Amino acid sequence: MCSCGGRKKVAHLTKRNLERTLAPNINILPDRLKNVYLNILTPVVKFFVAHQINPNLFTTIGFVVNIGSAYFFGIGSLTVAGILVLLSGTFDNIDGRVARATNRVTKFGALYDSTLDRYAEVIMFFGLAYYFVSHDYLWRSVAVSIALGGSLMVSYVRARAEGLGFECKVGIMQRPERIVLIGFGSIIHEHVLMGVVIAIAILANFTAAQRLYHVWSTENDKKNELLGA
Repeated sequence: MCSCGGRKKVAHLTKRNLERTLAPNINILPDRLKNVYLNILTPVVKFFVAHQINPNLFTTIGFVVNIGSAYFFGIGSLTVAGILVLLSGTFDNIDGRVARATNRVTKFGALYDSTLDRYAEVIMFFGLAYYFVSHDYLWRSVAVSIALGGSLMVSYVRARAEGLGFECKVGIMQRPERIVLIGFGSIIHEHVLMGVVIAIAILANFTAAQRLYHVWSTENDKKNELLGA
């Protein structure tokens, strides 16, 4: 028979192996690059803050711009679509910073932002899928569908986890990473874009699994703390 200490050791080793697999220390967008981007936007944010512009306006503009990106994806103007994807992501960043700076952070604003973000991703991926289907690239459109499903699951797991009281912002393929990769991939070349779509199809679903593991691990840690108290 295994001793209690032996079982604990096995459980600890199993958890460590899971952590190595589901929680790798990988940043697709380095913090230094993020800080440079945020510093560039700071004067723009200060201008909007000074004029007390409602942050929901930027959420709406970003959504409309994203619809434009889907249209240009659909007609095959990938470079224009990529630029619009990046512009839409910029508006998405500005709305949150303006809301915090003007003390206009509201529950409705958060819900409105999250809702339009999900619709924006669906519409953008639909534009991509339409382009690939219209050119008879069946397997590419399948990859887009899987990427969309993974992207939505990343957001769903976080929303569900936070509804249950858990902080859940972990993962290597979150929304900023998806926007940057799709935007620049579209600008560079169609083959690069396709590589990005495949990467998102794999890593977005992996990120959803990371978040599930994070919640499971956090809950178990809390249980162990209570038992050890």
